[in-house]
Amino acid sequence: MSEVYRLATIDDAEEQFQVIHRAYASIRELGITFLAANADIDLIKDNLLNNTNYVLEIDGSIAATLSLKNLPELTELPFLYWFAVSPAYKNQGIGNRLLAYVEEVIVRDTLLADGVVLATSQNHPWLLTMYQRKGYEAFFQRPLGDSDTLIFLKKKLLKQASLAQ
Repeated sequence: MSEVYRLATIDDAEEQFQVIHRAYASIRELGITFLAANADIDLIKDNLLNNTNYVLEIDGSIAATLSLKNLPELTELPFLYWFAVSPAYKNQGIGNRLLAYVEEVIVRDTLLADGVVLATSQNHPWLLTMYQRKGYEAFFQRPLGDSDTLIFLKKKLLKQASLAQ
């Protein structure tokens, strides 16, 4: 099995759309109003052109995707969003690997940020607790639709210890 972490390009739009659309099916069923849940191909292309998107490819196919942008009205830390794992790769650690790659290699080691932010629905049955188990802590919230709350969480990223002692 060949794994490649890379920056997504506009040429990935259709495949990224398929991954996001399938991955967010349960979000739509729950009635959670994430923008990604109902994104069309034009919104996917807009996101690819205006923000930074990473994918984890397995054997040449996109298995997971995660976007990164600035959210200066809320935080100076990079903001992660539109995190999706293809249902074909669900429960195999693919999402964990892509999230760790973006947190550590991109945000911590490349952007030199000491933390990262993401947001999720208070009404989702397991996402909030999953992110909390990964070290994210709630710091802000705002309404999401008519009967939900968007919970913003941040995680402190620890610098790698020097190997040269």
